[in-house]
Amino acid sequence: MALKALLNRFFNPRWIASVRLEEKLEHAITPAIEAMGFDLWGLEFISAGRHSTLRVFVEKDGGITVDDCAKVSHQVSAILDVEDPISGAYHLEVSSPGMDRQLFKPVHFTLYQGQVVQVRTVTDILGRRRFKGELLKVDAQQIELEVDGEIYTIAFDQIEKATLVPKF
Repeated sequence: MALKALLNRFFNPRWIASVRLEEKLEHAITPAIEAMGFDLWGLEFISAGRHSTLRVFVEKDGGITVDDCAKVSHQVSAILDVEDPISGAYHLEVSSPGMDRQLFKPVHFTLYQGQVVQVRTVTDILGRRRFKGELLKVDAQQIELEVDGEIYTIAFDQIEKATLVPKF
């Protein structure tokens, strides 16, 4: 069953199209966001028919204000209106990554090595898909987490979603 789930995940045309769409979107909007003095932390497209959502996360030194989000939203909206990479209706949301920021790229994991993260995997790893623990090690292909005294090695291509767990 795990093999079938893995094959469905990696050879599912809808998932592949979603990854390609996010890459196209990132390529289209990054130059404008950077020209405005912001960094694109990441983006995600949640396909849900007429209720689809494109979330764009931006940051800059000193933090992001609501006005910053509005400026970026206006610029990104104009680019997407011209490029039109998304078929159908969608909602655009622009925000800071927040304290519980999603980790999109290997460099994001490196920035938070030693911190607690939550990870959801594509398929089961040793009988589980959800992990919450200290991020011990990061390299080009994988991460190491300590969860309840056990060490788990998770390849980046197995990570469905990962977020930082904020300290209060």
